[in-house]
Amino acid sequence: MSSRPPSTRADLSRAIADASRIVIFTGAGISTESGIPDFRSPGGVWSKMKLIYFQDFVASEDRRREAWARTFSGRAGWVGREPNAGHDAVARLVAQGRCSAVITQNVDNLHQASGIPDDRIVELHGNASYATCLACGVRHELEDLKALWEATGDLPACRSCGGIVKSATISFGQAMPVLPMQRAEAATLDCDLFLVLGSSLVVYPAAGFPLMARRNGAVLAIVNREATEQDAHADLVLHDEIGPAMNHAAPAN
Repeated sequence: MSSRPPSTRADLSRAIADASRIVIFTGAGISTESGIPDFRSPGGVWSKMKLIYFQDFVASEDRRREAWARTFSGRAGWVGREPNAGHDAVARLVAQGRCSAVITQNVDNLHQASGIPDDRIVELHGNASYATCLACGVRHELEDLKALWEATGDLPACRSCGGIVKSATISFGQAMPVLPMQRAEAATLDCDLFLVLGSSLVVYPAAGFPLMARRNGAVLAIVNREATEQDAHADLVLHDEIGPAMNHAAPAN
């Protein structure tokens, strides 16, 4: 057991004030304060719905139909919410030029909704607010796909090549996206403060980035309601609500 005294919001404020190249890494915990359920806790998404693996989605029309029924019904609850105080505080740090990149495990589009430019956001697990063709990569808006689904009952197909269309999230069994992983690594190796907000840090390879930053000499700070497996490696650990803690550390002017 560590003898280090518990960290405080004042400690977080000082760490942010002392840094010039901050990378912020966000997980489900930042979005639960917007009413978006997390994935793995009791009552979370995967305790209510059976997983549909990527290979099954591709191979089975029935599995694709089930996946699209979930998407169009909004049962997963991943989209349609508003950014909260935590998202807004992160957006302020980006706007001030203090935060060079926001690496997120979330698919809810709330960092974009808070005003952060796309080129500052690295989405490791994709985005649930639109869809893409698995063959040619063309983007499809969910509203258009839903209208066709409701009118005809047909599964979504690519308007360009006729290929299989899937929500732009990374499903279980699907390869991690190469370019976002490269961008995340480059940002991680260039930061002087790596700030984790609301991640349990159990899903790899994404959870490897905090340790990579620490080994490269960056300060590692973790803000999460519950303990994580990486708390012992961090310079600052704060078990707190994300929104209030970040409002204190990065207040609006």
